[in-house]
Amino acid sequence: MRYVSVLYQGKKALGVRESKGIRIIGEESLEDLLARGVSLKNYGGTFKEGVVVAEQDVTYLPPLSRPPKIICVGLNYADHTKESNFVQPDYPTLFFRVNTSLVAHAQPMIRPAVKDSEGLDFEGEIAAVIGKGGRHIAPADALEHVAGYSLFNDGSVREYQFKTPQWTVGKNFDGTGAFGPDLVTADELPAGAKGLRLETILNGEEVQSASTDEMVFDIATVISIVSQAITLEPGDVIVTGTPSGIGWARSPKLLMKAGDVCEVRVEGIGTLRNVIMDEAR
Repeated sequence: MRYVSVLYQGKKALGVRESKGIRIIGEESLEDLLARGVSLKNYGGTFKEGVVVAEQDVTYLPPLSRPPKIICVGLNYADHTKESNFVQPDYPTLFFRVNTSLVAHAQPMIRPAVKDSEGLDFEGEIAAVIGKGGRHIAPADALEHVAGYSLFNDGSVREYQFKTPQWTVGKNFDGTGAFGPDLVTADELPAGAKGLRLETILNGEEVQSASTDEMVFDIATVISIVSQAITLEPGDVIVTGTPSGIGWARSPKLLMKAGDVCEVRVEGIGTLRNVIMDEAR
């Protein structure tokens, strides 16, 4: 089942992607459905009478616009750790994103209006959405807590990311975290989204490509480790890390500017596409 959150006829709506278009199934958000314990695996298939609309008739929203938590994993592909001149840690490097940093598929990613930044860097990633919360989750049980998967572009303002040892500011400028378009339920993908090809395409050129098998800490391990300290809640989003190829590590640097088009693609999940726009001054 593939869910999309959209604006349709001026109202927020939840849809299911079908071969003929998007079936509108109601106004209840994915956050609300997950919070009240609804299993997404078959839920969308029970709405046979909903209107089916064309993609051009809706405006995409992030699959979850206000998830309880957005937990990101840094340095989770060894080649990316190496290109970033870090030593590979033996514990996941975790940081948080905030809801106001999110932007939907087909909406602009915003290059911030700050004087001491050259541009916005790309990081194609897979996001796991928690369906069942918990604490002290065993690795063997962790994937049972995943409702589904989506795509993420962890747009990073590197100069601000590295102003201090904490990466928070550079990872949280408004409109820099692209998320979507679909939430694909876990049953439609290999367990833990393993063995999938993750690619980032900038202006038609491939800039990142890796298998999800290359994650240092797989999704089950990340969920288990996070839950040792933090209670996971339905609707939490875990952004699982990016492979090598980032623009900041290149010589010369390859950073996104206004008018650029960035796509994140993962087989079985889809394509997240955004145009870069300068922040209004």
